[in-house]
Amino acid sequence: QVQLVESGGGLVQPGGSLRLSCAASGSIFGISVGWYRQAPGKQRELVAAISSGGTTNSADSVKGRFTISRDNGKNTVDLQMNSLKPEDTAVYYCNAKDVHWSSWGQGTQVTVSS
Repeated sequence: QVQLVESGGGLVQPGGSLRLSCAASGSIFGISVGWYRQAPGKQRELVAAISSGGTTNSADSVKGRFTISRDNGKNTVDLQMNSLKPEDTAVYYCNAKDVHWSSWGQGTQVTVSS
């Protein structure tokens, strides 16, 4: 099992961009990783995920705006967020899992506001 630390959150104006990074304490080779978010009063939802083989999927609400990528050499998974909207405001969490375990980071706040 790995420990995860998210970074890159902050305050951005509508239409702006942010890049979130999820750093793992160990190898993420062979492990699926996803970015989730939770807005106040709402359930946590999947934003985007990337499999061990590099296959990606994302929520309809972020398609064409968010891109997930991974660097197995650096043990990181990034989420590039463009054309941000106020409704993207949430705490963003990184999750890594395999057959035997699932690990969550502590989250990073993203606020989209003018």
